[in-house]
Amino acid sequence: MIGESTHPQEFHRTIPGYRVTDLIDLPGLAVEVGAASVRVKDESDRFGLPAFKALGASWAVNRVISAHLGLPPAATFSELSDRAAGLELVLVTASDGNHGRALAHIAARLGLRSRIHVPAGLPASTLEAIRGEGAELVETGLIYDRSVEDAAASCGDGELLVQDTAWDGYEDVPGWIVDGYSTLFAEVDEQLGGPASLILVPSGVGSLLQAAVVHQGRHGPEARVIAVEPVTAACITASMRAGRPVSVDTSQPTSMAGLNCGTVSSLAWPVLQSGLDDSVTVTDAEAAAAQDELHDLGVAVGPCGAASLAGLRAALTASGGPGALGLDESAHIVLLSTESAAANAGVYALSAPAHRDRAECPGPTTGRTAGSS
Repeated sequence: MIGESTHPQEFHRTIPGYRVTDLIDLPGLAVEVGAASVRVKDESDRFGLPAFKALGASWAVNRVISAHLGLPPAATFSELSDRAAGLELVLVTASDGNHGRALAHIAARLGLRSRIHVPAGLPASTLEAIRGEGAELVETGLIYDRSVEDAAASCGDGELLVQDTAWDGYEDVPGWIVDGYSTLFAEVDEQLGGPASLILVPSGVGSLLQAAVVHQGRHGPEARVIAVEPVTAACITASMRAGRPVSVDTSQPTSMAGLNCGTVSSLAWPVLQSGLDDSVTVTDAEAAAAQDELHDLGVAVGPCGAASLAGLRAALTASGGPGALGLDESAHIVLLSTESAAANAGVYALSAPAHRDRAECPGPTTGRTAGSS
């Protein structure tokens, strides 16, 4: 985890095209909910990609390649490029879109190859976006969980797995991805001039959520975090209620494709259990209504990004208002918009495909899953 001489944000600032993403003020919504401000952290353009994922992928690639060479993290992207020059490496992952595209993008910038294993049911536009970054695409025909196993089992000599969820024996790389996301929350502090009172995080396996909880926890109990999940893939909500990791069935389609995750990351779970303030679930219809509302306000978000606004409304309704959430008229609320409207364009029509028979192999155990947030 973070603690090296080079901090992720310092490294990110050296990547060509880095800029602090917008924090968009929505004063009308602040008046409606009785807060000092409500703002959207707009991750629709990170290094030219339509989602936040490149923050985690770039830092993890730095750590993975540097570790492969027996070196500490590179201080700059130029230094990392020098290290990668001449290496015959393939970066491998499973993804339903944004993480895989980000990894392929970073690999291409470094002159490396990439291979992305994707589950069944993704729209053609998502597949073409990943191919457009120069990646070899493996369409597994499997559900997401099995696609992660497929990617992990496929890695041979000179192939490095850069997966964004953890399982027993595979936690360093997902931890580095979480560290990479810390840049997003450091930017929020800089833009607000202090910590947000509440951040709502669209959540899949919990990696971005873990980064939020760790960051807000440094500011004390007044800096709160709420997870937002689809009702059809609420593994974090189910786990928090049970007091232990609980897997849920994710075979039912959701427009929030990047959040369609069945099991919380083993690395994230202890952090969430001890530090997450609350979690809420939203329907596809609620996410669509929030997406329309944000579009009307000039914020172009996808269903996953709009989930944070839908989650705010759901949390306020369930709790009985801002006061019940520990908020008052001085509160500053941040909604994470994790992707643009174009990030996963198309209909996510996942039916439950037949599992492909193959020999047992090293990798995530049954029930582990990977995801986008």
